[in-house]
Amino acid sequence: MNLERELSKRGRAKCELCGATENLKVYEVLPTKKGGIDENIMACSTCIGQIENPETVNLNHWRCLNDSMWSEQTAVQVVAWRMLSRLRSAGWPQELLDQMYLDEDNLAWAQATGEGEENENKIIHRDSNGVILEHGDSVVLIKDLKVKGSNMVAKQGTAVRNIRLDHENAEYIEGKVDGQTIVIITQYVKKT
Repeated sequence: MNLERELSKRGRAKCELCGATENLKVYEVLPTKKGGIDENIMACSTCIGQIENPETVNLNHWRCLNDSMWSEQTAVQVVAWRMLSRLRSAGWPQELLDQMYLDEDNLAWAQATGEGEENENKIIHRDSNGVILEHGDSVVLIKDLKVKGSNMVAKQGTAVRNIRLDHENAEYIEGKVDGQTIVIITQYVKKT
């Protein structure tokens, strides 16, 4: 059985966040460890669009989290926590966050994208053009880079997909180049 069918069955052919029944897609909850059904949710295009583009958020749409935050599925809980954290300045999301419980590992997963941190404390990764980089983005190298500790040179124009952010240093990201995971300085990449 493929992932989409498993998620559709688990969510009863509804968005696991808002309950919509149309325009459903598999949404991978980053960062993933093993992949599979436990790290994905079935979500509608409205929810996914607002998760990925914070500028388009309709606060009233997310009142659905009052129900979905109690889901038995950890991935749904993690997304609910992230959205409530993002929206908490509106008042009611903070009240729901105060009621919510995630164990230590799942809270770490929820916080892995930087959601829930105060803006002045949040580390923001930017590419060479100042565009904000997010976990899972794709970037292109803008110059040849010698990889320390090896004789490998990552060539200009190389695409690096599914990057990971260093949550302690805004200048570092990780990605795979030629099958090898390397640390890349953000000033040498451009978001695609």
